[in-house]
Amino acid sequence: MLLSSPLLEVPHGFTTREGGVSQGPYASLNLSPSTGDHPEHVRENQRRVLEHFGHPPVAALDQVHGSVVHAVEGPGVWQGDGLLTDTPGLLLRVGVADCYPVLLYDPMRQVVGALHAGWRGTVAGILPAALEILQERYGSRPRDIRVALGPGAGPGFQVGPEVAEAFAQAGLETFRPDPSAPGRFCLDLASALRQQALSLGIRSEHFWTLGADTLHDPRFFSHRREQGITGRMWGLIQLPANSLRRSTTLMPLEPGSPPP
Repeated sequence: MLLSSPLLEVPHGFTTREGGVSQGPYASLNLSPSTGDHPEHVRENQRRVLEHFGHPPVAALDQVHGSVVHAVEGPGVWQGDGLLTDTPGLLLRVGVADCYPVLLYDPMRQVVGALHAGWRGTVAGILPAALEILQERYGSRPRDIRVALGPGAGPGFQVGPEVAEAFAQAGLETFRPDPSAPGRFCLDLASALRQQALSLGIRSEHFWTLGADTLHDPRFFSHRREQGITGRMWGLIQLPANSLRRSTTLMPLEPGSPPP
């Protein structure tokens, strides 16, 4: 039901489509009530996932495929595509089905984040926006931040020339012509996110990808593969309830200073 990253030493997970009660195209762990699935099935699926985290307060998103990131201190729903918090016990979640769930963790400042990164959000700078807030609000240093990507569309993700041009203009030439479809391109979204992260000071050993391609792996829901009739997965992360809110009690670190 839940996959995890060795980089993140806090409660977190990427759900698969396995372990739920939904049926048909939503089988079995669909977590979105807006897909056409039976509401009671979705509620039970959500209960099973949240049980792994002790049924905590949840901060979630009304996702719009943009680059707005919110720093939050309690439960609720925000319009945008990213959440950051230093509140112990608060669970952050994003929903996906080809877009990438991106989880962030700064062990020095005890801050976590969850992003929804599709091609629009990536080219708009959702990850750079989150990293900027981590530095300005919480005093994070890029070299301390861990970035983990869950399941998402692999390098065979086909896009049109307008998308390729948008990535080229953003300095992200992580696409190539699709030999099977003249005039179309294959976009490597995970590589674009990695390029952005490393260019902003994230250490290469602190960038991790699950390496699961939703377009071809039946363990995961895929909006593209199923032509829109499918379920949704979650990426989740949480500071343990007994964590100290170090980002609010420490002054920002000066460049080159030793960690506390």
